[in-house]
Amino acid sequence: MPAERKPMRYAHPEGYTGVCFDETGRYIVTGGSDGDVRIWESLDDDDPKSINVGDKVYSLALRNGMLVTSVSNNIVQVNSFPEGSPEGILTRFTAEANHVVFNNNATSVAAGSSDFMVKIIEIKDNSQQKTIRGHDGPILSVAFDPKDVFLASSSCDGSVCVWKIADQTLVSSWSLLTKFNEVNRATSICRLEWQPKTGKFLAVPVENAVKLYERKSWENVANLSDDSITMPLSVVSWSPCGDYVAAGSIDGSMAVWNVQTKKCVERLRHEKAHRICAMAWHPLKGNIAYTDSEGNLGMFEGILADVGSKGLASHSSATTLDDLFDEESDIGSPTHLDKVADDDDDDHASIPRAAPISVGYSGPLPTPKQKPFQPCSTPSHLSHRFMVWNSIGIIRCYSDDQDNAIDVEFHDTSLHHAIHLSNVLNHTMADLSHEAVLLACAKSDEHPSTLQCIHFNSRDTNKEWMVDLADNENIEAICLGQGWAAVSTSALIVRIFSIGGIQKELFSLMGPVVSMSGHGEQLMISYHQGTGFDGDQCLGVQLMELGKRKTQVLHGVPLPLSRKSYLAWQGFSAEGTPVFADSDGIVRMLNRSLGNTWIPVSNTRDHCKGKSDYYWVIGIHENPQQLRCIPCKGAKFPPTLPRPTVTVLPLKLPYCQTSSEKGQLEEQYWRSVLFHNHFDYLAANGYEFDQAAENQALKEQQELLMKMFALSCKVDREFRCEELSEFMTQNVLNLAIKYASRSKRLTLAQRLSDLAQEKAATLNAIQVEDMELNTGYSRSVTGWNSLHLQPPAQNWIQNTGGGNEEGAQNDAEEDGSCGLDPEERLHAKRRLNPFGKDLDSMEKITPKSVALTSNILARGNPFKVTSGGITNGLPGTPTRNSSILDSMVKTSKRSTSNSQSVNKEKSPVLKPLISKLKAKQTQATLFQSTTPKSSSTIVEDKHIEAKPVQTVIPDSKVTDNKKPKKTGFQLWLDESRDDIIAESPDLTEEEIIKEGMNRFRILSAEERKSWTERAKSATNNIPDTEVKKRKRTEELGADELEDKKENSEESEASAKKKKPEHLSVNSRLSAFAFKKD
Repeated sequence: MPAERKPMRYAHPEGYTGVCFDETGRYIVTGGSDGDVRIWESLDDDDPKSINVGDKVYSLALRNGMLVTSVSNNIVQVNSFPEGSPEGILTRFTAEANHVVFNNNATSVAAGSSDFMVKIIEIKDNSQQKTIRGHDGPILSVAFDPKDVFLASSSCDGSVCVWKIADQTLVSSWSLLTKFNEVNRATSICRLEWQPKTGKFLAVPVENAVKLYERKSWENVANLSDDSITMPLSVVSWSPCGDYVAAGSIDGSMAVWNVQTKKCVERLRHEKAHRICAMAWHPLKGNIAYTDSEGNLGMFEGILADVGSKGLASHSSATTLDDLFDEESDIGSPTHLDKVADDDDDDHASIPRAAPISVGYSGPLPTPKQKPFQPCSTPSHLSHRFMVWNSIGIIRCYSDDQDNAIDVEFHDTSLHHAIHLSNVLNHTMADLSHEAVLLACAKSDEHPSTLQCIHFNSRDTNKEWMVDLADNENIEAICLGQGWAAVSTSALIVRIFSIGGIQKELFSLMGPVVSMSGHGEQLMISYHQGTGFDGDQCLGVQLMELGKRKTQVLHGVPLPLSRKSYLAWQGFSAEGTPVFADSDGIVRMLNRSLGNTWIPVSNTRDHCKGKSDYYWVIGIHENPQQLRCIPCKGAKFPPTLPRPTVTVLPLKLPYCQTSSEKGQLEEQYWRSVLFHNHFDYLAANGYEFDQAAENQALKEQQELLMKMFALSCKVDREFRCEELSEFMTQNVLNLAIKYASRSKRLTLAQRLSDLAQEKAATLNAIQVEDMELNTGYSRSVTGWNSLHLQPPAQNWIQNTGGGNEEGAQNDAEEDGSCGLDPEERLHAKRRLNPFGKDLDSMEKITPKSVALTSNILARGNPFKVTSGGITNGLPGTPTRNSSILDSMVKTSKRSTSNSQSVNKEKSPVLKPLISKLKAKQTQATLFQSTTPKSSSTIVEDKHIEAKPVQTVIPDSKVTDNKKPKKTGFQLWLDESRDDIIAESPDLTEEEIIKEGMNRFRILSAEERKSWTERAKSATNNIPDTEVKKRKRTEELGADELEDKKENSEESEASAKKKKPEHLSVNSRLSAFAFKKD
């Protein structure tokens, strides 16, 4: 007989906790040290009814709608059940009453106290009391004989006695227990019990066994024990049929025995090995409810399959001859006459006496429909409850004998001050936004269902408005949005109001509403689509936009709840994405990019410490990725006092193998994609959003893709690499090609290069189509913009000469950053070239690398591009592993002014943005060395990065007429460079600049100002020789000026060719960039 152990849940604080069932088995009743009696409809009941009966409950008994409790002020009292209203005090003791029980007919109550006395009190007339004295210690427990003849009791004096009720005389006594002075020190509370109906045996827990004493003879006829019981037993409970007895020990061990066979049929164990305080059998099923000393409630189900209505009927008759002919049996009772009639009918089988047997439905049963509820609210029957808790504030409701009021508290007090309202209409529903407070009440005999709105942003003197619904309508759900309010009624109608009280649209709902939520212009409604079966709810969701263009996004889409769960919360993220949570703790979010499907983003049960703990969801954020909840111990909602604490839980998608690096990267990437889809929605609907956050998200996604690409290369998964390249942007794809080439995966590099060309062609086609659709819309086009979408060369892996491996590796290091430009961000979002070239341009699309792009953008180009290609000024290596420069069009700088003007019309000029001031400070970081003449230190390749240095010193060898201006820091660094190198000779050039910046910041404001003035004066003082040179240049004719430029260029080229071979890679790249054909 396998038994199923249900998860224990918190019921009362630590201390003795009693438990019992009512006669029908519908309710579980518990009482504990907090003085409350709680009525549970089931173990999963998250909102048990609580009745306060005193400061502390020592024992309780329930029968015939009467709840008897012994409480801390030494009294035994009666309350009605399940109402809980007090009905009087039965008796008083001079010490606490430790145990109370009903007799079989529920006409008397027996109570044992710590003052050594046992009292038997009549319910109808409590003046009729019988007192039993004879124990020499506090009473541990008492038990009525089912036939109301005897009463058994156990005491701290170590004795177990049987008394005759009629004259209160001692019938039998056994010394079985260890003696103690107080009940709290006793090892066992010795909860003894008579066998139901017949009372043939008295079961007494003694040490590790249950002793059975036979009625009348009072002899120990059996000892029930098992090897699983190693500690003293404390509690005994008989099954309703009387054939089985269960017992629990002080270490949490429990066992069930068959009385007839004397064998243990079930061995049970407390999940935390706490002391068992009480056990109770279900009156109709084979279930046992039990409590422990920590105040927890648990249950074992399916212990006895044959214990039910049929089992009770079969065992209600006598099982032995002595029981059948017992002289005290009621022979003339209707039950006995029915049995005789049944036996007589068995002898005349030919007489039809019963209706034909009909085959019943044996399939899954329908599930009761979930009732409407307000998100972020606690049950409405509580006297103190939360009506709503959201990102705007908290609305509390207090309903008791002293006050019936509503308090509105705002998280941001600058939005509005706190509001105190008198709840005259008995409002049970509320919602709160940054504009208004919305309240609603159900209809009653005195007033109809009413909607009340307090528009605190209104400029009117009277900020409130109210609407009464028709008599046949009852408000079931409400919500607020931006400039509107929505109400769903019992007539399956959704009514829309303006925030000022104007009635707007209304429409019919396809089923009874469950909940409603609003955010901005969005309205989400969940409702019953049909009847669920086998514990499942059949819910649908409707998502609408109530802006200028009223559209329906989701219409009757089933809500994907977990099996045998119900909707626990629904709402929107702070960014406006629909989200809901079910009773199993699964939080799901709408994925707009995947056809408006729902995806699980969190499981709050994974963060719970105990099985009876829950998280009450109040909100969710997509950026940062956080789920805001309130932890609840032993319940699914928090109390109002003390004020609960909000906890932030992380979000995680349920991807497979997240313990591996591959699984972690995949989960992080797709979670980042999912939680940044709201940028597209906000942009499409005209909302403002953080552009920097979007760029950062896209950069994070591309970095994760590059990590997955590198991991796939390591495990020889080239096809997987190609799949990953489909998600990459143009810059990151160039970096992937370089990584593949450096890893000697030439075939993969070639495939990625082909794929990049196909992407570029597709982008150009989309660009042409986009420009045709947007006729008349002009865009300013520059070569800087065009470089971002140029495809890599097709012959990337050609000319793999051994002498150029160093340059390829250097480029890969330079391209280590996956930063995204604004154009690259648009490319990743829309797969569309936002900075297209003119359609009449005949310029050939040429490739570029990521490193070159970032450096060109970050510096001022001192060399003027004068011919038809935008790439003739790009530096490179003559024979590199990659053919990134193979398709570049090299042109001579010997050109006339006419050719220059033609090229200017056809090809954009490469130059930095004017608005970026930092670009002037970061020129020449890639193409020339910044090491001064006095130092022979050469910058190593590993220090060359794609990211521009914030401040560098321009090279003094620049021969352009426009001499760059020096800043105060640059002038100070020129004079302090030798001191820095002397102190730290091992510093690289970049480290020298950083150290100089740190030292310059330490200077006082006056010193820094003086250096700035010196830099300005130095710039203004132009030498006379240079002025004369400029005048001479102006006097020269056009032909002479052209010849001079050619001679100057030839001299510079020859000078660069004479560079020694030990120069840095930057110098070699610069030399190649201006090499003559």
